[in-house]
Amino acid sequence: MRMSPILWLAGALAALPAGAQEQACAASLAELHALAGGVGFPLAWEETGMADGKPMRVAILERDGALFLQFTKSGEGLWAESAGRICRVGTRLELRFGTAQVRLGPAAHWLLRAALGQGGQFTLTRLGPDRLHIATVGWSSSFAAALARQP
Repeated sequence: MRMSPILWLAGALAALPAGAQEQACAASLAELHALAGGVGFPLAWEETGMADGKPMRVAILERDGALFLQFTKSGEGLWAESAGRICRVGTRLELRFGTAQVRLGPAAHWLLRAALGQGGQFTLTRLGPDRLHIATVGWSSSFAAALARQP
């Protein structure tokens, strides 16, 4: 007897570990604050771990009903901008995006273009109330909370 696709899907979902079926995600700044533990979560960050003396600035913005991570390299311009939902995965936050959701700017080097051109994710790990570690394929750095301003 052949198993119905609906029964197969129900069985597959039941086999997932507890909590894997539901994931807390944010699509607005209000939802992000709730997800990240309150309105004290900074929306502007400045890189502290750069080796080139040109800190990256990261802003978390809401535009047209979507959250954006916007990375701007000091003195060079837009590095990358990505739209999507930010989800809590364990103790960190993740923004996953597809090809249509990412825009790479003139400051993005070829390795970043190769790594993120087909989509990917940024992970944000809190290191304290005013410290953040951001990572993606082939790049990561540490950040400190900055005054709320456009990068």
